[in-house]
Amino acid sequence: MRSDRKKPKSDLRNYYTVFLQLGMVAVLLIFIVAMKVEFVSEKPNTDLTEEQEITKMEDIVQTKQEETPPPPPRPQVPVEVPNDEIIEDQSIDLDAEMSLDEPLEMPPPPEEEEDEEDFFVAVEQMPQLKGGLAALQKKINYPEMARKAGIEGRVIIQFVVTENGKVENPRVIRGIGGGADKEALRVVKEAEFVPGRQRGKAVRVQYSLPITFRLQN
Repeated sequence: MRSDRKKPKSDLRNYYTVFLQLGMVAVLLIFIVAMKVEFVSEKPNTDLTEEQEITKMEDIVQTKQEETPPPPPRPQVPVEVPNDEIIEDQSIDLDAEMSLDEPLEMPPPPEEEEDEEDFFVAVEQMPQLKGGLAALQKKINYPEMARKAGIEGRVIIQFVVTENGKVENPRVIRGIGGGADKEALRVVKEAEFVPGRQRGKAVRVQYSLPITFRLQN
């Protein structure tokens, strides 16, 4: 009788350990599942990374600016000009007799102009200034205008030495102004030369003479 009563208790003890183990296993599973659960927020995650701008390289086509030609000028409108002149009718006599045997009157041929240059530029013996250039320089009176302006320099006079050694047609080919050109002409006109010779004969020769103006300190 006692053995039968003890059997249910022994069975309960055996199941107790089994239930305990099963409970612990269930608790571990719940804990493991709870650790693996991810809490998701209601708001979606916004991607804070901005999209990278993509720059596209385009080939630049060089354009050539075409110059447009200017428009053509407007044509001028002809304006009537009153003509007071009265053109008289001229009658032409077509019945005039023309003889082919008679010589035609031709205008006289133009007269050939003689060469004005009747002098030599270079000869065998060039003209020589009598007394020399130094003696001619002493005859110069320094112009007061050139002296006050401090003008110095060289005036070149060109002229023709005649067969008699005289100066003809003097002219300034390079001057300095201040009255010096005029004074140089005056002095050269008074100069005398030994005439130039070509083949032993006195001839007219073109000649140039420098006249120097220099202030004395």
